[in-house]
Amino acid sequence: RWIKFEETVEDGGERWSAPHVPALPLHSIFQLRTCLQKGTILLDLDASSFKEIIGKVLSGQPEEAELQPELRQRLAALLLRQPQHQPTKSPLRLLTELGLSPCRGRQSAQPWLLHPECPATAALLFQLRNRFKKKVPPGAEAAHVAVGEVEFLDKPFITFIRLRRGVALGSLAEVALPSRFVFILLGPRAKLKAYHEVGRAMATLLMDELFQRVARQAEHREDLIAGMEVFLDELTVLPPRKWDPSARIPPPSCLPSPHRRTSLHPPDWQSHGNGDMAAAQDRARMGHPRSREELERTGRLFGGLLQDIRRKALWYGSDFSDGLHPQCLSAVLYIYLVTVTNAITFGGMLGDTTDNMQGVLESFLGTAFAGSIFCLFSGQPLTILSSTGPMLVFERLLFSFSQDHSLDYLEFRLWIGLWVAFFGVVLVATEASHLVRYFTRFTEEGFCALISLIFIYDSLKKMLSLADAFPINWQYRLDNITSYSCVCNLSSPGWGGAKVAMHDPSLLPALCSQPPAALAWLSRTQCLGRGGHLLGTSCQYVPDVTLISFLLFGGTFLSCAALKRFRSSRYFPAGVRQLVSDFAIILAILASCAVDAALGLETPKLLVPSELKPTNPARGWIVFPFGANPWWVCLVSALPAVLVTILIFMDQQITAVILNRKEYKLKKGAGFHLDLLCISLLMVITSATGLPWYVSATVISLAHMESLRKESATSAPGEHPEFLGIREQRLTGLAVFILTGFSVFMAPILKHIPMPVLYGVFLHMGVVALNSIQLTDRVQLLLMPAKHQPDLAYLRHVPLRRVHLFTIIQLLCLALLWVLKSTVAAIIFPVMV
Repeated sequence: RWIKFEETVEDGGERWSAPHVPALPLHSIFQLRTCLQKGTILLDLDASSFKEIIGKVLSGQPEEAELQPELRQRLAALLLRQPQHQPTKSPLRLLTELGLSPCRGRQSAQPWLLHPECPATAALLFQLRNRFKKKVPPGAEAAHVAVGEVEFLDKPFITFIRLRRGVALGSLAEVALPSRFVFILLGPRAKLKAYHEVGRAMATLLMDELFQRVARQAEHREDLIAGMEVFLDELTVLPPRKWDPSARIPPPSCLPSPHRRTSLHPPDWQSHGNGDMAAAQDRARMGHPRSREELERTGRLFGGLLQDIRRKALWYGSDFSDGLHPQCLSAVLYIYLVTVTNAITFGGMLGDTTDNMQGVLESFLGTAFAGSIFCLFSGQPLTILSSTGPMLVFERLLFSFSQDHSLDYLEFRLWIGLWVAFFGVVLVATEASHLVRYFTRFTEEGFCALISLIFIYDSLKKMLSLADAFPINWQYRLDNITSYSCVCNLSSPGWGGAKVAMHDPSLLPALCSQPPAALAWLSRTQCLGRGGHLLGTSCQYVPDVTLISFLLFGGTFLSCAALKRFRSSRYFPAGVRQLVSDFAIILAILASCAVDAALGLETPKLLVPSELKPTNPARGWIVFPFGANPWWVCLVSALPAVLVTILIFMDQQITAVILNRKEYKLKKGAGFHLDLLCISLLMVITSATGLPWYVSATVISLAHMESLRKESATSAPGEHPEFLGIREQRLTGLAVFILTGFSVFMAPILKHIPMPVLYGVFLHMGVVALNSIQLTDRVQLLLMPAKHQPDLAYLRHVPLRRVHLFTIIQLLCLALLWVLKSTVAAIIFPVMV
């Protein structure tokens, strides 16, 4: 049988083989062409049953090939015999049949053939057909190829039939599908092998997309022959004794588009220009994704914004209904934990930088508010907002400047935010986002690689810093265990005059009268709380928290990667594999948390604020624009605001370009102008309330999109699931940010999640984002001998030295950006991009 690839009943008849690419003898294709030239061709035959088809075929033979009445009857009886199909049975179903089937005694001698009169067998076959039908693409039709040898024929009987309309031919097909084509080849004995190969050639031909079009549109025999000639033009011949003909060629992971094959015809096009035509096709396929209507200038004030609003308004209702899918639940839980961790990390650094004028609580509230508003009204709601590294550097410089010049930090910051919002609205009005079309892959990949490497670096840095809080016991030796001890030495006056006893030898008997147990039961916290200190060789010993933290960190990262790849595993049904893959990150986090809980060690946990009050008691929730600073500050603020505007524009728009690439197959369009307007207006609110400033987070947004990938549910045997696009909706982001806001009330639950587990998720996100760009492949090419390099499209048409030169320049620019962001000059990072 063929759906996209060939499957063969294995010897013994117990099972179908794995799908494979059909390998045909060249001679069988020439024989098939002869059959089509000499046999009977019936196009647009009008019939409603297989019996009627056979009757019209046998009675409609040309005069020179007309059959005798007796021969006609024998052929009709043969062709109308009930077919017996090869069912696909699981081992459990086989055991059930052997042990419980009420029709065991009536089954045929061959164990794989089911008796058609048994009700249980009929129901079983119906279920099998339905289960197999899931593998058939919707709208498919069936073709039937019948070949064989019979003793009563002197010459071959050949017929090719195309029905006027698809007709259900009962049990002729394994699956109840309308049938369109029938090919029959019967002939004298001693040529069964040849007939079988001709039948395989016919089936392979009917599986070819181009020949299918020819066969459906053909008006004469010559059209079918011409279609075969086109097929032969694309044929590749493998020489004998250079490969094993019995070896089955596995289906490829990626197939060429039939549209591309069509564009290469007529056949003589391929002979011109030493592959220039193929090169042009490859370049068109790799074309830059920036020629899109969202970035066309209208020439009117706010023209681009109005187009974005009209475009997104059409999809606004479906943006909520499309989010009602189980996959979205997994995305919400995954991105929520990442967003919470990110908010805590940036909130803690902001608190250290600004003397807690902005802290973890402000980071939580700002993330929840800004993210929710953005998801409701933005042009690309799959974007996740976050604080960024360059913004953190600016906040540090601004706070230092305010301290040095005796200015109120929050009021100064408010005026900068208002100017940034004004400049942002001006950029939206003048359609400045059309400049995005000039961002090339070079810029996108450099920016994405930098952010991905920052995620990887920060997660490893956080893990290494655990060794400071939880020292590793390098000096511990099992053989010296008898010498290890730790006692509490109390020197506080409140403990029975012990402090005096230590300095007055005359009071030594009084100290000795204290019962030893009175000192032994004190914990470390109690001892230090009473003013004592610890004495002994093992007082600095702590369990290897750092070691278990690294095990949790690495285990979470590897679990995320393994479970995410489980979709393409060979084990379990497709539904189970897809479910595990969709919830991969959550399953990895739960497994690591379970291991941590079972061991019971005091690993660092996720701690969120539990009270709704400003981190610094000296500030309130509203920042007033006047009163604390001189009047001229509101004017001077425009200068740093220009720098922040460039920072936000570049950060926001480069991320938007990456998220709206053509390879993600987004159908609802982008909204570059609308996104920038939302970010600008949010600057007003976050500045007035003293909350952090937010822009698109590249890596988290990419992780959000990856968690919402859609793939075809029905794929033919051997065919890889087709990527259909991203589940575009607003519910997941909205739910993530609402949960972030409520995290203050979920502190008792979140405190059980170890931080190393979340750092492992961060590492996974950084690695996945890094692997999603072409730069990573080209860096691998630098280390790869030419004979081992993959067959990439750009390597066919670009000299390898040019590819390496491009990659090296990109790496140098990336290194420059990394050095820049690690210094005080990080504030000009967007300009350098």
